[in-house]
Amino acid sequence: MRVTIVARRASRLLAWPLTVLLILVATFAAALLTQYSRPAAGWAATTGHDAMWLGHAWVDGRRTERDVKALAVRLRGTGIRDVYVHSGPFDFDGTLNPAKYLNARNFLKWWRDHLPGVRVSAWLGQAVKNGLDLDDPGARRRVLDSARDIMATGFDGVHYNFEPIGDGDAEFLDLLTRTRAIVGERGLLTTSVPQVEPYSGLRPIARALLGHDKYWSRGYLTEVAARTDQIAIMTYDAGVPTRGLYGGHVVRQAAIALDLIPEGGASILIGAPAYHDHGLPLLDAAESVADAAQGARIALTDYGRRRERFGLALYVDFAATEQDWAEYRQHWLRTG
Repeated sequence: MRVTIVARRASRLLAWPLTVLLILVATFAAALLTQYSRPAAGWAATTGHDAMWLGHAWVDGRRTERDVKALAVRLRGTGIRDVYVHSGPFDFDGTLNPAKYLNARNFLKWWRDHLPGVRVSAWLGQAVKNGLDLDDPGARRRVLDSARDIMATGFDGVHYNFEPIGDGDAEFLDLLTRTRAIVGERGLLTTSVPQVEPYSGLRPIARALLGHDKYWSRGYLTEVAARTDQIAIMTYDAGVPTRGLYGGHVVRQAAIALDLIPEGGASILIGAPAYHDHGLPLLDAAESVADAAQGARIALTDYGRRRERFGLALYVDFAATEQDWAEYRQHWLRTG
């Protein structure tokens, strides 16, 4: 009898936090759906400051000038002004073997012959959990040496993508500050960034569940943006099961960035999922270029005016389908 009573009490104790969690989830879901249900203004669209991530084949010799010509046809008439070409990754000690971007000089020549108005940054990164240790001054120095070497090949800038970077990471800020001196005032310094905590209290919960920061605080996003020319918010892989929730999630992420980063500051790019391997069919169906574009448009509409340095960043060229390109054109380029 005593065991039964104890079990019942334990069950009641567990039921309360579960009930509170369910209420919170329902509240957040309702808020996201409400945000995504609002209309977008016709003027809320590209200003010609979009971007795209490109795969490694462009710089390792697998792609030819003919491929560059074909991509040029695809990109002309779009809002894509920047591309980030995968040229790494760094080794775990921070070095970058030039053999990884052996064909970069040829690629850059072909690119500037056919798309002279589109800037090309070297996309560099590595896993920093059980991988590259950016807390190690020697590793950071080697990363900087590698960035200097790759800029010497003729890239317009450096695009960093280290994952996961924890909120408040001072060493990452140091790396950005020192990279600025390498790319110079005319060069481009950009970085992918994780999602920002959409509502207070979610960051510690997500960290406890995942073992690392899924979300950054608003203050840390501001510090990173102050050290860069562009931030690309990876709004995909949000883990939500429906299009409405994903669209609302994009609205929230874009709205936070627009409020935090001044108009004269870093360009804000909203990552749009032009890929289809989330791991679960449900998650593939929930995320799309169309909903990323619509979410960005709603956030811009709520902001109340055009924002020149605001756009979409499509991830990634080798996975993008004709449907993805059609959604980009329909929902972001032609909206009036």
